[in-house]
Parts: sequence; C-alpha cells; structure tokens
Amino acid sequence: MTTFVILEDHELVREGIRMMLVRDFPEAEILYSGQDLHAAVNAVISCTCDCAIVDLDLGDGTSPVEVVSAFVRRDVPVLVVSSLGSPGVIRSALTAGASAYVTKNSPNDELAFVIGHVLKGYAWVTSDLADVMSRDSVGIQLSEQEQAALTLYASGLTLESVARHMSISPNTAKSYLDRIRSKYEKSGIRARTKVELSNAARMSGLL
Repeated sequence: MTTFVILEDHELVREGIRMMLVRDFPEAEILYSGQDLHAAVNAVISCTCDCAIVDLDLGDGTSPVEVVSAFVRRDVPVLVVSSLGSPGVIRSALTAGASAYVTKNSPNDELAFVIGHVLKGYAWVTSDLADVMSRDSVGIQLSEQEQAALTLYASGLTLESVARHMSISPNTAKSYLDRIRSKYEKSGIRARTKVELSNAARMSGLL
C-alpha cells in the first residue's frame, strides 16, 4: 500500500489529484486530503506517509518553506504542485527539501510520472529549475550553504531551526548569516536585521 497526503486549498484540484492517484496507483491510500497544514501533519505523525503532495499557497499566510519543512522534518518526501512558479518560490521550496516541483498546468500523466520518481527516492528537477538553483545571487557571491541558510532564515525559521534543517550547529548557522550580512553590506545593501535580510533575499531572487 502506498500512502499519500494531499494538501491543497482548492477542492477541484484536490479531487483531480485524488482521481489521478486512484487511477495510476491502485493501492494508494489517502491519509489526508484538505487545506489544513496542521491536520495534514497530524495525519503523518502516527502513520508512514510515502509522499505529501502539497500546494504552497494555502491562503493562511504560511510560507513555502514552512509548508515543505513541516513534512521534510518528519522524513516525508514532498512533491510540490503549485501555481506559484517564480524562481524565488521554486528555490525556497527546493532548498527546504522538496523532492520535486511541478506547476498546476502540468498534464496528469506528467504528475503521475513525477510521483513515481519521488516514490523511488529520486528528485525531479527540470533543467530550467536546475539553472535557477545554480545562479548566484544578483550582484552577491554566496556559497550554496550560505544561500540555503539565507533562504531558510529569511523565510521565517529561527536560527535553531535553520541549524537543524541544515544538520549544522547554531554557531555555524550564525557564522553563515554573519558572512552573508557582511557581503551584502559591502555591496551597500542593509542586511543587519531579519527584515532587511528578507528584503535582500527577495531582491536576490532567493524568495
């Protein structure tokens, strides 16, 4: 049996995903289908979930990083199906640990194909998305680890949460953020506070 969670605030989209799962994954069991992040997470606490299919815009103010991280920290593979396709949003979701990302205008057979990859433990990133992830911040040279720390922290996670997500110590996470602040400020961009860092991350296309 293959278990899924569907987190989506539009009923028609939820039903379309459910019908596709029933058709292409006959032994699928839907642990949860709805728009409440907390209810979706509660559904996977006591049960093994093979894949969480999530939207990033739930209409409740939850950030893409918070949506993805809620499942990733419970070792649930995440497939994003979203109409939010800006480079910053895609980068945030993948940095937070999403296994795959497709847009809502993707055909059902492509979605089923990607789900199959995720269930086998593979990531699904198109060449376009890979190109987005490989770009340096605009005007600022950040390492991959620095980009990850900035994306997670600027998305609302605490320093301790960033450290846990990246499997590093809080001191190391702080050193990344300190280097990032220094690099931005040398370029004339204020980045001392968390709000200023968030603004800088958006300007750089990281959010």
